[in-house]
Amino acid sequence: MSGLGIFNGWPALYWGIRTHFAHPLLAFYAVQSPSGSPVGMTWLFGHQFVTTGWFGLSRGVAGQWVNRGFPAWATLPGALDLALARHWHFFFAWVFVVNGVVYVIHSVASRHFWRDLLPSWCELRHIGASVIDHVRLRFPAESDGRHYNVLQKLSYVLVAFCAGPLAVATGLAMSPWIDAGYPWLLALFGGRQSARTIHFVVALAFLAFLLVHVVMVLASGPVNRMRSMITGRYRVVDDEEKTM
Repeated sequence: MSGLGIFNGWPALYWGIRTHFAHPLLAFYAVQSPSGSPVGMTWLFGHQFVTTGWFGLSRGVAGQWVNRGFPAWATLPGALDLALARHWHFFFAWVFVVNGVVYVIHSVASRHFWRDLLPSWCELRHIGASVIDHVRLRFPAESDGRHYNVLQKLSYVLVAFCAGPLAVATGLAMSPWIDAGYPWLLALFGGRQSARTIHFVVALAFLAFLLVHVVMVLASGPVNRMRSMITGRYRVVDDEEKTM
């Protein structure tokens, strides 16, 4: 949310070293309709969409129509305040980094990564069937629920060991101070605008992971799942108990 607040300072994404104002990959803006009323618009890869109330034009904190990328309820702070959004973002960035580093070190040192998270080639060959089962909300038997399936393993590895470091690296690449000392980091991503776009996409991937994760937990039995996450105890219902 704080990142979206920063994004609202200039709600457009580009690719390369410099900002090419006439050729954004994504842009949110407001225009005036023939009737004289403002309309929110989204530009995505050369196509325009009317998105009034969501992107480009939405209600502000005081309830008035405001020309802004993301609406007030989606940003932190809700008001258009780039400086305050940056303060929030850098604070949570340290929480994010410290938590991630501790998790990665503990996972590798305790062999949790090798034993429980890293999928085998045999499991990867059956990923198609696992995807279909998840789309149909068909879950494995409760006795198998004590172990991660191949989609869980793959998503956790990608989020913790790929998306997390990529988010940090692209965030650092946008810092002029870091660029002065480590110019190769900015060159690695092809420029500050490319790093900003990748950073934005990775953030959306984190949001998608969170939403899908919560939906799957709710659909597969939230009480048992939440208890197992907090206490480590996973209740397995046998066939005899199911028929009672």
